[in-house]
Amino acid sequence: MIDVRQSGIHGHGAFAAQDFHEGQHLGIYEGRRYTAWQAGRRDWNSRLTYVFGLTDGSVIDASDGGNASRHINHSCSPNCVAYEEPRPRGRLAFYALRNIRAGEELFLDYSLEADQSEDRNAFECACGAQGLPGNDVGVGLSRPACGLGRRASGVVILQETGGTRS
Repeated sequence: MIDVRQSGIHGHGAFAAQDFHEGQHLGIYEGRRYTAWQAGRRDWNSRLTYVFGLTDGSVIDASDGGNASRHINHSCSPNCVAYEEPRPRGRLAFYALRNIRAGEELFLDYSLEADQSEDRNAFECACGAQGLPGNDVGVGLSRPACGLGRRASGVVILQETGGTRS
């Protein structure tokens, strides 16, 4: 369903291997899981990581056992969204936000959060979305650096009691 090849945005990118319809499932984010405690003690590569944070504080590190979905780069105009589904065990699933043609690169709005210790110059957005500033990082919600894959927080949470993908 997803091919990996060179991206015009950053490094490798994930590309649709087939046409997808709006709302269609694209794949699951896979990798090694770390508890919040384990993740906090780990020395992460700050230049390129494939870490996705979950609501319970745990993370999925796709650099260890990950799949093609780890190459979904950031765009301020995304064509897919990540949902944290409660079952099975807080998995991250990707869905198309609109119709996507085969060969089109898949993008997610990372909604990255940068804290005071981060170098704001490292977060320049290179997605090229129309009408957006190149560097719009502040503390809290910010424009991310494309493809750096730091703590990704652009995830819609589905509650077990009636959460829906809308």
